Amino acid sequence: MSISTTVKTIQDIMRIDEGVDGDAQRISQLTWMIFLKVFDDRETEYETFEDDYVSPLPEELRWRNWAANAEGITGDELLEFVNNQLFQTLKNLNLDELSDPKRRIIRDAFEDAFNFMKNGTLMRQVINKLNEIDFNNSKDKQLFGDIYEQILKDLQSAGNAGEYYTPRAVTQFMVDMLKPRLGERILDPACGTGGFVTCALEFLKKQIKTVEDKEKIQRLIMGVEKKPLPHLLCITNMLLHEVEVPEIRHDNTLARPLRDYKPYEKVDVIVTNPPFGGKEEDGIESNFPSAYRTKETADLFLVLIMHLLVNGGRAGIVLPDGTLFGEGVKTRIKEKLLDECNLHTIVRLPNGVFNPYTSIKTNLLFFTKGEPTKEIWYYEHPYPPGYKSYSKTKPIRIEEFAPEKAWWDNRQENEFAWKVSVEEIKANGYNLDIKNPYQEKENHRDLGEMLADYQELMAGLSETRNLLKAELMSALSRNDDGMM
Repeated sequence: MSISTTVKTIQDIMRIDEGVDGDAQRISQLTWMIFLKVFDDRETEYETFEDDYVSPLPEELRWRNWAANAEGITGDELLEFVNNQLFQTLKNLNLDELSDPKRRIIRDAFEDAFNFMKNGTLMRQVINKLNEIDFNNSKDKQLFGDIYEQILKDLQSAGNAGEYYTPRAVTQFMVDMLKPRLGERILDPACGTGGFVTCALEFLKKQIKTVEDKEKIQRLIMGVEKKPLPHLLCITNMLLHEVEVPEIRHDNTLARPLRDYKPYEKVDVIVTNPPFGGKEEDGIESNFPSAYRTKETADLFLVLIMHLLVNGGRAGIVLPDGTLFGEGVKTRIKEKLLDECNLHTIVRLPNGVFNPYTSIKTNLLFFTKGEPTKEIWYYEHPYPPGYKSYSKTKPIRIEEFAPEKAWWDNRQENEFAWKVSVEEIKANGYNLDIKNPYQEKENHRDLGEMLADYQELMAGLSETRNLLKAELMSALSRNDDGMM
C-alpha cells in the first residue's frame, strides 16, 4: 500500500471518531502521533551509532513500548494511557541544565497538543496504519515529504492555512537567491511549518565536507512559530530532515522588545513569509520604537528583521502590495528600510500564487543591511503560457523562476525587469508600488478581445444561475413530497 493511501486511510478512520471535528483537529491529532513515530524511528538510528544512547523519554512512553505492537493495548485502556499518562507526563517533563536538550523538544511539542480521539479502538487502527511507515527508510521518508505537503494543503478547509503555508517553489527560489553559506546563522522569525528552514537546510547540506560541518548546520538554522499546530509540524519536519535537536521555539517573535536583543543574537540571513492582513494584540506595538508602532503584523516583522540582521546580513521576505504603497507608519518604515539597507530587488508575483488561501498580490523583497539603497530592480513574474491564474491543481513551479535566476547576476532591463532610482522613490513619497513601464502599453487591450472575455464571463454566470435554479427547484420539490 502506498504512503498516500495509508495517510488517506488514517484520515478516514479519524472521521468516524466522534471526538475529531474537522480537518484542523484531524491534522493536529495525526501530527503528534507522527511526531512520536518519527522520534522513535530516529532513536533507532541513534542507538545504531551510539553505544551509550539514552532516550530522553520514560521507557514506558516510547512509541515502541506502547504503540508498535499491532496487538497492543486498545479501547478504553489505550485512551486511559494516552490521556492520563502519555500526555500528562510529556507536557510536564522536568527540565534542568543537565537535561538532554531533546527533552525540551518533546515538552515543547506537547505543550499545546491534545488528544481529540474518544474511541480507543479507532485510535489503535490509526496507530497500526502509521506503523506501516518506516521513517528511517529513505524512500518512505522522501514519499512522506510529499504527503506532508498534502497534509498542509488539506488545512485550507480549516480556514487559515495561508498563515503558515508558502508554496515550495517560492521558498526554494528565495533561498537559492539568498545563497546561505556554511557557518552563517539563519532565521525564520515566523517559520510556520518549516518550509524556509528545511529549504535552507537542504541548500547547506550541499556544502557539507566534514562531520563538524553537519553538526554546525544543525545549530545555526533557527525558527520561531507562535501557533501550536504549525510549531509541532515544523519540529516534526526538521526531525524528518535529520536534525536531532531542532532550534524551533514556540513563541511570538514580536512579543519581545527590540531593545532586549543582544548583539550576539543577531543573524546573517533571514528568510520568511510573515502573516499579513492580521493585527497584533494590544501592547505588542509598544515593543517597537514609537515612530514604527502599528498593529499590522507584516509591518512589525519588517522592522524586526532590519533590527535582527548583522551589518552585511541578507534578507528575503514575502510582503503584500499594501506594504509597498501604504502611507503613515508604513512610509516611515520604508524610509528606514531604504536608509539602512540596500533594497536591491523586488520580485512582483501575479495574482493567485497563494490560492486558495488568499488572493492578495504579493512581492518578494530582497535586501542587505548596512548600506543605503541607490536603486531598486523590479522583476515582474509572468504567468506560464496559457495560465490566467494559479490554483490548487496548478500551483506556481520552481521551473518558472529560471528567467529570474538567469537574470539575477547579469541584470538588464527587459519586458519583465526595470530599475528605479531611490531619488524617484523618495520624490514619490516612498511608494514602492512601481508598475512595469514595459507592460503599460499592453494593458490597453483590443476591444474585440475584451468583448469576447466579457461574453465568456456572462455565459459562465448564466450557467451557474441555471444550476442554482435547478438545485433550488429540486430541493423545493423534495420538501413538497415530504409534507404530503
